[in-house]
Amino acid sequence: MTETFAEIREAVRKLCAGFPGAYWRAKDRDRAYPHEFVATLTEAGFLSVLIPEAFGGSGLGLGAATAVLEEIHRSGCNGGACHAQMYTMGTLLKHGSPAQKADYLPKIAAGDLRLQAFGVTEPGAGTDTTRITTFARRDGDHYVVRGQKIWISRAEHSDLMVLLCRTTPRDATAKPSDGMSVLLVDLRESVGKGLTIRPVRTMLNHATTELFFDDLRVPVANLIGTRARAFATSSTA
Repeated sequence: MTETFAEIREAVRKLCAGFPGAYWRAKDRDRAYPHEFVATLTEAGFLSVLIPEAFGGSGLGLGAATAVLEEIHRSGCNGGACHAQMYTMGTLLKHGSPAQKADYLPKIAAGDLRLQAFGVTEPGAGTDTTRITTFARRDGDHYVVRGQKIWISRAEHSDLMVLLCRTTPRDATAKPSDGMSVLLVDLRESVGKGLTIRPVRTMLNHATTELFFDDLRVPVANLIGTRARAFATSSTA
């Protein structure tokens, strides 16, 4: 019999009742991030349902996460930020090193860190992700990143971002999907030090931005998974 997660659904509905339509209309009018809503869901443990118990989460599966998001939207709330944290965190959960998981997952589960930004889309790549050109050049213990991203939501409101970039030029690989890597970027340390974030006004309030990388230095230790295997790493988040 399929689990319906009735208790989780009921608890989420009760929390959402505290955030009626007026709250969301005000956020949309002001183009503001729903800090209060995200904090409430985080404190209740609903944004860490996929994180293993060993790292402070509930250790539940995709069905539980789906139930949380379904009830958020069914209650008239906006689960964009919640959805983003769940699936973006999946890249770290599935492909991160033991040290990366031990360092970041407990802080994400506790709400001390937000991982809600996923830097993939680029102006010149369209829907073909293999054509991204943002490049990370190895320089000792760091990667030096140059390039541009567009339509990246919540970069201004996230502490960490999963960044898809090239570490080998496309024309130097056997397959177009080869030569890409995933880096975990600490946005708190990066803005103004090689990273510029510019808001992009859109019809929907998703805190969308454009990102410019100008020799941003990212520690090699922040490489998630295996170098040049990022297409599989990011697509299974």
